[in-house]
Amino acid sequence: MGEKVAGTVYVKVDGTQLTVTGSAEAPLMAVKRETVYPGFFKEEELAPYLKMTAIMGQGFPLKALINGRDMTVTCEFNNGNVYVLSGAYLVDEPSFKADDGTVELQFDGVNGSWQ
Repeated sequence: MGEKVAGTVYVKVDGTQLTVTGSAEAPLMAVKRETVYPGFFKEEELAPYLKMTAIMGQGFPLKALINGRDMTVTCEFNNGNVYVLSGAYLVDEPSFKADDGTVELQFDGVNGSWQ
């Protein structure tokens, strides 16, 4: 029997649903580990984040996303997993691509959790 592991994702920012194309990305761990010697490692704390490509059509909440400093971003993956990012804000340099009507978004936040 086959198991669905990928497909459409659903993203909401403060309750407003975005139309997402392709993929969304969320970290599995809150730390980055690096081996310093076999059996010994160091950890570095990572900022929780969500990355996605969204369609910027009519009704796209541009001002709310730009001005948001404490948003809640929920991403429901097609395999049933849900990632919630709280205290979220836009980072990097999002820009609109006129050839396909999309914008690359990355939200960093205070807390990210898998539900």
